[in-house]
Amino acid sequence: MPYEPPPELNALSLAQVAELVAARKLPPVAQWSPQHLGDSEMTIRADGRWFHQGGEIRRPAMVRAFASLLLRDDEGQHWLVTPVEKLSIEVEDVPFIAIDVRQEGNALIFRLNTDDLVIAGPDHPIRSEGDPETPAIYLGVRNGTEARLNRSTYAQLVEIALERGEDLTVSSQGTTFGLIPA
Repeated sequence: MPYEPPPELNALSLAQVAELVAARKLPPVAQWSPQHLGDSEMTIRADGRWFHQGGEIRRPAMVRAFASLLLRDDEGQHWLVTPVEKLSIEVEDVPFIAIDVRQEGNALIFRLNTDDLVIAGPDHPIRSEGDPETPAIYLGVRNGTEARLNRSTYAQLVEIALERGEDLTVSSQGTTFGLIPA
């Protein structure tokens, strides 16, 4: 069955996003404990491009499939996990890029470069790194992985924050997040 990307973020209601997120059947990588460890010979660059043995993986379906198998451990190492093996993967910054954001009601909905949809909140926090002049804003995705907001998505989030007031904070699902690094 061919892959159908979700509609544009602005065309989806919060309820529709929640349905799409619930309908996506992701592998339970956090529950798997494979005994075979190895190296995937893969790298995810800071700009979100995936490489295997130096060659770029250009098929979005392959990237999306690999992305569904990602896990980051407590030491910060990223892994591709299957029921039979756990392969290290080099990640220059984070594996995902948040490419769009929209606020609906009390929720911030993000679209990632893999077409994943993430609703920020207690389970998907927003954190600020860097310094106030050059902040880097991250969104929790799943299994310890994160997405970095690209420049235009960061600008959208700042606009949402400024609509709330001048303290550069945003709220989603009852949790408030600061956009200025401490």
